[in-house]
Amino acid sequence: MAFLAQRLGRIKPSPTIAVTQKAAELKAQGRDVIGLGAGEPDFDTPDHIKAAAKAAIDRGETKYTAVAGTPALRQAISAKCKRDNDLDYSAEQITVNCGGKQTIYNAIVATVEAGDEVVIPAPYWVSYPDIVLLAEGQPVIVPCPAERNFKLDPGDLDRAITPRTKWLILNSPSNPTGAAYTAAEMKAITDVLVRHPHVWVMTDDIYEHIVYDDFAFVTPAQVEPRLYERTLTMNGCSKAYAMTGWRLGWGAGPTELIRAMNKVQSQSTTHTSSITQAAGVAALNGPQDFIAENNRVFRERRDMVVAMLNDCPGLSCPTPEGAFYVYPSCSGVIGKTTPGGQVLRTDDDFITYLLEAEGVAAVQGSAFGLSPCFRVSYATATDLLKEACARIRQACTALV
Repeated sequence: MAFLAQRLGRIKPSPTIAVTQKAAELKAQGRDVIGLGAGEPDFDTPDHIKAAAKAAIDRGETKYTAVAGTPALRQAISAKCKRDNDLDYSAEQITVNCGGKQTIYNAIVATVEAGDEVVIPAPYWVSYPDIVLLAEGQPVIVPCPAERNFKLDPGDLDRAITPRTKWLILNSPSNPTGAAYTAAEMKAITDVLVRHPHVWVMTDDIYEHIVYDDFAFVTPAQVEPRLYERTLTMNGCSKAYAMTGWRLGWGAGPTELIRAMNKVQSQSTTHTSSITQAAGVAALNGPQDFIAENNRVFRERRDMVVAMLNDCPGLSCPTPEGAFYVYPSCSGVIGKTTPGGQVLRTDDDFITYLLEAEGVAAVQGSAFGLSPCFRVSYATATDLLKEACARIRQACTALV
């Protein structure tokens, strides 16, 4: 359609959202479908957070706020950064946004010119490259295969950097793999960045608190203070606090960058809902013990899913350090034939087969930039996960 902007041709709708919507449509039609596509905790938002939102409404806190967020919330974020990451950020260095995705969007739109390069390790969250493309930048994809535990090799990073490189986007723990960088691994990455002073790092820490087996989370500016002035530390309440629908994310970084991001936001959403911001204060300042309890459930699910998927003919599933995803390889089923006579040539074919034959909705690895794999979210009820994995095994066993 000639009326539409050409920039739309550079991007595609979010594949993860598409899978979730497809599963919902099939359920509405009466199909027995188990959706494993959504990156959304099945836990309810804690009561004290919901109560804070209700109290804010009762107090009449239903008006516009500052673009950057309320003083109370920015102070709570500042305290969180100091408490959890030993990083000092003033209120002027913090911007509050409508979810982590808007934080990333605002930063890229505020900084990336046509032709600028952004290094993105693969597998990656599906929105990273598309946001860069929408800003007329160039994603530079660096493969991080399972043999390297899905982590960026410092040498590969060094080789990917050019004079046009503006950002490295780093996500730990990762969506879609759950891989997380140890302090030593993170230091090796930051050592490379120190040698390239024109490159900034955008660190997506949204799964910071969802880690297992005594894993110790670190973030780049914490590991390497020399990067503090060119790091955007991004986080939010969606995952650890089970607040996906509230849409609350934030970025912390150099004042000039934060002001530029606020400028972009002032001409789009203006600010996050005042009610959501009140809930965010309660989330960050209130009890945190429920996170460990949720993680205990997530860990049990992780272990079950990993074991059951590794029992499926043709699949191989690593054990992740964090988040609530696994990213198994399906290379062992590529080239095999379904009972209906179709040859599976790609992970897209395999995911379609799972949905049509067994009613299991997962996300193909091609959406995340590394095939042949697929992503399973175990942020859903344990009994449904067990049934889904049994169905996947049945589908794999039926292949010839």
